[in-house]
Amino acid sequence: MANRVRGSRSKKDVQQNLSATEELLETPEALQDKFVDTEEYIKQHSTVFIIGAAILVLAVAGYFGYQYYQTNQNQSAQEEMFQAIYYFESDSLNMALNGDGNNYGFLEIIDEFGGTDASNLAHYYAGVIELRQGNYESAIEYLDDFSASDLLVQAQAYALVGDAYMELGEYQQAAGEYQEAADYNTNRFFSPQYLTKAAMAYEAAGNYAQAADRYQRIIDEFPEAYEYQEAQKQHARLARLSSN
Repeated sequence: MANRVRGSRSKKDVQQNLSATEELLETPEALQDKFVDTEEYIKQHSTVFIIGAAILVLAVAGYFGYQYYQTNQNQSAQEEMFQAIYYFESDSLNMALNGDGNNYGFLEIIDEFGGTDASNLAHYYAGVIELRQGNYESAIEYLDDFSASDLLVQAQAYALVGDAYMELGEYQQAAGEYQEAADYNTNRFFSPQYLTKAAMAYEAAGNYAQAADRYQRIIDEFPEAYEYQEAQKQHARLARLSSN
């Protein structure tokens, strides 16, 4: 009796499997019916499909249009900035920053060509000029908005921000900027300089232990650096100050 029940269930399972197989291996007529249904669905919703396609085309066109616009803007900005750079290199800082009435200065390039590589570079020049002219908060603002793919230039920008904070008497903040400059693309040519500045800033803030640590880094990591011997001397002095 048990065998007959098992046989009945097995036959039912086979029938279900055959039904599933028939759905997979549909006749051409059945497939045609489905195609007609799909075609009818598309006809009924043609407006939706057209709108969707239009949005996609506009998005693609917009992207490439924006890239083309940015390329042209950047080229125009670079051409406009030529005279400003000339003034900067000639130490005519006011005209480099504000223009001469006929040619743009760096501030106008920032305003007129935002988002371009030239505008980004103009932030760097503007920050340097503001720093030289003693406008330290403006210098920080412009330099903070600058970013460079060149690792050494970016490190220099951090160090210049540190210089501005030092002039403002914000020594702890300055030390942090110098530390960031030293750690950004660490190398034996510039990192010891930035570590020395960080040590001086920490000492000015009264943080002798942190200052000594920066000199210790120079001693440990950059024994061939120009700053090595001075770092040894300053580290010994700060160690005595820390122990008092």
